[in-house]
Amino acid sequence: RGGDPRVMLQFRVAYMTEWGQNLVLVGAGARLGGWDLRQGPWLGCAHEGSDLVWQTSLSVPWQPCLEYRYCVVDSQCRLVRAEASTRRLELDPGLKGQSVVIRDTWRDRSAPQNIMGRAAFSRVVFGQEGHAAQEDISQRLSRQLYVAAPGPPEERAAEPSEPSEPSEAQSSEPSPQVDAGVVAVTFRVCHMELGKGQIITVLGSPPQLGNWTTGQGLEMESADGCMWEASVNLPLQAFPLSYKYRVMGGESDGELEQGLDRCCHLPFGESAARPPSAILCDDSFFCQDRLWRGAGVAVPVFSLRSRRSTGVGEFRDLKPLVDLCCEAGLSMIQILPVNDTSVYGDWRDSYPYSSLSVHALHLVYLSLDEMVEGLPKTLWAEVAKARAALNDLRDVDYEGVMAAKKRIAKTAFRTAYPALRDSEPFQAFMAEHAWWLKPYAVFRCLQNIFGTAEHWRWGILSSPTSDAVDRLAHEDAEHHGEVAFHYFVQYHLHKQLKDAADYAARKGVVLKGDLPIGVDKRSVDTWMHPELFRMEVSTGAPPDYYAATGQNWGFPTYNWEEMAKDGYAWWRSRLQHMAQYFSALRIDHVLGFFRIWEIREGAVTGMLGRFRPSVPLWRGELEAQGIWDFNRLCDPYVRTHTLEKMFGATATEVAGKYFTEFQPGCFRFRPQYATEEAVAAVEAREGSPDWLVEEVEDTKAKLLELHENVVLMRDPGDDQRFYPCYGGLETGSFKELDPHTQGVLRGLHHDYFHGRQESLWRAHAQETLPALLDASDMLICGEDLGMVPACVPGVLRDLCILGLRIQRMPSPEDSGEFGNPASYPYLSVATPSCHDTTSTRAWWAEDAGRRGRFWVQQLQGSGTAPEHCTPEVMKRIIEQHLQSPSCWAVFSMQDLLGLSPKWNTRPAHEETINDPSVAKHYWRFRVHAHLDDLQQDEDFVSTLSTMLHESQRSPQ
Repeated sequence: RGGDPRVMLQFRVAYMTEWGQNLVLVGAGARLGGWDLRQGPWLGCAHEGSDLVWQTSLSVPWQPCLEYRYCVVDSQCRLVRAEASTRRLELDPGLKGQSVVIRDTWRDRSAPQNIMGRAAFSRVVFGQEGHAAQEDISQRLSRQLYVAAPGPPEERAAEPSEPSEPSEAQSSEPSPQVDAGVVAVTFRVCHMELGKGQIITVLGSPPQLGNWTTGQGLEMESADGCMWEASVNLPLQAFPLSYKYRVMGGESDGELEQGLDRCCHLPFGESAARPPSAILCDDSFFCQDRLWRGAGVAVPVFSLRSRRSTGVGEFRDLKPLVDLCCEAGLSMIQILPVNDTSVYGDWRDSYPYSSLSVHALHLVYLSLDEMVEGLPKTLWAEVAKARAALNDLRDVDYEGVMAAKKRIAKTAFRTAYPALRDSEPFQAFMAEHAWWLKPYAVFRCLQNIFGTAEHWRWGILSSPTSDAVDRLAHEDAEHHGEVAFHYFVQYHLHKQLKDAADYAARKGVVLKGDLPIGVDKRSVDTWMHPELFRMEVSTGAPPDYYAATGQNWGFPTYNWEEMAKDGYAWWRSRLQHMAQYFSALRIDHVLGFFRIWEIREGAVTGMLGRFRPSVPLWRGELEAQGIWDFNRLCDPYVRTHTLEKMFGATATEVAGKYFTEFQPGCFRFRPQYATEEAVAAVEAREGSPDWLVEEVEDTKAKLLELHENVVLMRDPGDDQRFYPCYGGLETGSFKELDPHTQGVLRGLHHDYFHGRQESLWRAHAQETLPALLDASDMLICGEDLGMVPACVPGVLRDLCILGLRIQRMPSPEDSGEFGNPASYPYLSVATPSCHDTTSTRAWWAEDAGRRGRFWVQQLQGSGTAPEHCTPEVMKRIIEQHLQSPSCWAVFSMQDLLGLSPKWNTRPAHEETINDPSVAKHYWRFRVHAHLDDLQQDEDFVSTLSTMLHESQRSPQ
């Protein structure tokens, strides 16, 4: 329709692409491609100084609202990267028939400031009194921005409207007249860390912006304390204009942005013939001289010690820990998983990463005092008796604590549940959590009835339905009392953890939870959702710093293809559930979202695994290079000389018992010993002398080594696929191959582990990790240690996921034997130790040679390193981490206690929480100091507070 008013839009954004990449503009409406990359207009580019500026001009039918975003595509128009959020503009009616320049700044999801919109900051660090509270930054950036037309502000439209296609009514309205010699410039900037009473102003070259005069400038407005906007009419002669944003008020009064002045030019070339009526300067983030940094303490809840707890740290103990953090200036408490792990009913359940339920909390953390409040005094006497027996022990007596708490909780249940059941708080809890709580309670009941959590042994109940769960949970069901007991316990656990979490948030302390990468095979989740898991295999980790033979965690791997069908709903429900307690989250083994180490059935260690997903070695590519004897490469290589070398005089006896000879001098394991699990199950007879027990154990270790004497592994589901064994190049089997075969396999081995997988793993993580990020507003940190693929740092950075840096375990980005905290990236958590390593004091004592090199290289010490990690040495190590650029510096409680001559007296080897090289480790470490004693130790608190203040990591 030739008479329809239109608007000329010129889009400009600076973005440095790689060769072969282009920018496409997509959005609502036909001219913007209807959100279809193939239909959206492509932008042209030109260098402006050091920037590569992309732009396009579009004449479009008038419509009051625009929705769009920029996307990076490859030469085939495949999406490479999209902006972090959709842009929404409302155009002033005075811009009908006019020209508008839209000067955007690329919204990079990896921009460090983006994490400030996460709950850890928006609801906790900056959500305290004196700070503005924010929501997710992507939502803020997506809010509609009003683009003004020249003229008095009172004449501008104020009400936002929804984006729509132009209608006849809109098209027939006359275009208001605008002043041809004036340009309306709209500014927008984001600042996430303003204090109470602080505002943003625009200071710049024209008089309307203060003419760079201190105390002048254009005052901006904000509805949320985060996004700041302002509009001003400027004459054409004011261009090009230079400007900066400035903080006014509070301690930062008069603080100008860092860096070069921002500049705004009028269009050049053909566009210069018609000056714009309006310019939008969407400038993203305020440029600060330094980014926010904080510090925290890492400690398992079970390790806390107070005089009110019963043999183990409890959820209630988090509150005095919060108080200690506030006094010292720490802003984060990082804990281990707190889910129910009651699989075996003994000390093995102390392993916090083997979840029986990804939603239920663990009875071990229940505060008995709060549960029995108002109940008969006999219960209080039982609590006191249990506390007296358990609370002064050096370590956690897991079985003793669980027995006492379960006994007292059952007595309290029988007394209190009838009244609690009908109460409003309990009814609200059940209404909100019944979807996971009923299956969990029924599972625990059936576990008790059958005497095992191995639900595949439960007969017809091995394959539950929702109806079956409802029947078993019904109030008239035979075992409803057992089911209701678990409702009762979970209600109290939820209430206690929620109370501690809310207390921490009010005090400005971030509570950081831990998301285990796996679940136990004997779990509610594998029972209710078997289609989501690969139960026939196990997950773990290949050999690394933690364990020379790798780790076999025994968890099933995930059926990612099935999980993707509903948008990873199972994962999203986990994150949403955890978000009610935590404002930050550590993803255990985040590498598992790129690829998981999948270990074949029957294996004991982590050696006989392969990555999933992965590009295999194909039979065809192996045969093309002269490799065809797959039995030789895939079966344990056992020959007469192998047995004689390993077993000496007993070789013949061992061969006869454990092997069959299928060719002269060639052996294979007998069927009853064909797996590592079968060999590991061999035991000396009860009552055997010690020398015989040692001999059997030595024989088992050597037989396990022979099981791993293979070069390739078959794919059990496809005879065309093979996978190289991680340690295959070091095996006796490989060393006896001919030089040609060795050369081919050496190249393929390196290509499998360090080459051909990168694009696949990158794509897998880019699909799965966003589902976790978008499920909640928690700050996400990833434990990215071990064998790290080259694509990992880039993907984590693009998604704004904080990585982990442990100085003694240098990352691929580090050079040398140790990491250098001074070079850590901002999006990281710096720490000297973690729960999977020895404490810093213990590590210092382990290896005199490495200690000496660390002393000279990292601490710039002279002479011989001190034999012990004294408080002075610990202070230098902690200060080094506090001074790092990392967003967070988090220290284990053991390391912090090492600052004090009063609290560093415990033998260092007793401070280890977990030894990953031990398959069945007893997790029982408990801090030797009471929380209230630490809080009252003025020297300890003052030392820590001073260090945090001097490193500018203290919240004050």
